[in-house]
Amino acid sequence: MVTIAALLSSLLIFSASSLGNALSLNHYDKTCPDVEATVANVVKQAAMADKKVPAALLRMHFHDCFIRGCDASVLLDSENKNTAEKDGPPNVSLHAFYVIDNAKKAVEACCPGVVSCADILALAARDAVVLAGGPTWEVPKGRKDGRVSKASETIQMPSPTFNISQLKQSFSQRGLSLDDLVALSGGHTLGFSHCSSFQSRIRNFNATHDTDPTMHPAFAASLRSVCQKKNSVKNAGATMDPSPTTFDNTYYKLILQGRSLFSSDQALLTFPKTKNLVYKFASSKASFTKAFVNSMIKMSSITGGQEIRKHCRVVN
Repeated sequence: MVTIAALLSSLLIFSASSLGNALSLNHYDKTCPDVEATVANVVKQAAMADKKVPAALLRMHFHDCFIRGCDASVLLDSENKNTAEKDGPPNVSLHAFYVIDNAKKAVEACCPGVVSCADILALAARDAVVLAGGPTWEVPKGRKDGRVSKASETIQMPSPTFNISQLKQSFSQRGLSLDDLVALSGGHTLGFSHCSSFQSRIRNFNATHDTDPTMHPAFAASLRSVCQKKNSVKNAGATMDPSPTTFDNTYYKLILQGRSLFSSDQALLTFPKTKNLVYKFASSKASFTKAFVNSMIKMSSITGGQEIRKHCRVVN
């Protein structure tokens, strides 16, 4: 009963915050009609220069939305006595902030003081998926930028070590369903992970097994060779899947083979509904992309924020 009450209250908070800053597809039609093309051009140029940019922007948007809603609080720099979100443990490996800075600069040149950094990040994440060969979608706009960013709050981010009950709770607190959990986890089709995020699966897993028994032995062995015991190699790690710059459904196929990196990925097989969705998305890229688009729109509509920043790294 307590869980149901908590879920209902979180859904009410979610819907209230969403209604407070109602988003719309035509929000900038009159005030900044070229905003989407402007942002897309900047993201495209950055991705051409660095293939890691799309994965970085998608992850940045996800990390923004999970703390205080999609309010660009992840973009704020630490200053004086405040350590900002971007310097919290789950976020220290975020990168490509310069792409959002460049997009904001280009947008400000067209229509100063009109477009929020939160909207620019939401658009950039969509553009990133498209550039990686994934689907496109219409991004609802009208987000405001937040004025608060605390590294201490990043402890609320879902962890790569989470089990299914922890994942369910983390997503439901934000008004997101099990369908959203499995679909958004598919973002792990892009990018790279440092050893620290999966080290617990490949050494001293528990009293009985040195490595996680759900992990394919050959895959575990390959990760052990890359990630040394003392983690002495700086930036050592592994790509999220064999095609880390291509948006596809390989991630789900890897889960079924015991070749996913995170405990939280493998955990999707430990609950009937999420397991069924993994099988569904592994067998149908079309089903996955449709679900991913719906869940991205839903996640990116969790709003917060109070202003439209002049510069994305500092409050007005």
